[in-house]
Amino acid sequence: MKYIQIALQGGPIMYVIILCALIAAYIFFLKWFQYYRAQVSVDEIVTGLINVLGRDGMIEAMTLCDNTPGPVARLLASGINAYRNGDDIKEALEAQSLIEVPRLESRLNILATIAYVAPLLGLLGTVIGMVDSFQVMEASGSSASIPELSHGVYKALMCTAAGLSIAIPCHIGYNYLLARVQDFCLDMEKASAEIMYFFHHHARSEHEN
Repeated sequence: MKYIQIALQGGPIMYVIILCALIAAYIFFLKWFQYYRAQVSVDEIVTGLINVLGRDGMIEAMTLCDNTPGPVARLLASGINAYRNGDDIKEALEAQSLIEVPRLESRLNILATIAYVAPLLGLLGTVIGMVDSFQVMEASGSSASIPELSHGVYKALMCTAAGLSIAIPCHIGYNYLLARVQDFCLDMEKASAEIMYFFHHHARSEHEN
């Protein structure tokens, strides 16, 4: 409670900075939980699908994809559907990727924006605090007391510190989440290559037989 009271003495800009901090924390944990639930082993799911598809178990393969969370499973399901319907598998996989990647990247731009804006808000609070100090000096002249002047300086320093305190974790969190998105993209590329390779050789072996 003491720290909250100290922070709120930073003036109205501090309310905006605190709001940005709450939004950033909400987005980070929301995306982290989303990525945690979506993380699967590409080797395991692809191996399981190949074993099932090798026995022509299309329905079982689709059931396996439906019961597995994450973009990789949905991508593989689109490839299997394309093979069943005689469509272009590569185009189906690319189209599904265009759906999955924006879903993974959603709301990350807000986190990046907060990381960029937070120091600017702190700077704005600093300017306002210094203006308050100069107004006190102008109104009181030489009789201005140190506590009166220090209030504006205190407000300025608090806003600067708060803005940087929000921006630094936001930058770290954004880069971490962006790295997770890149990992998912690599997983989807790997899964796409392996399922296309399987269908290519599976179709050729059926044609030869």
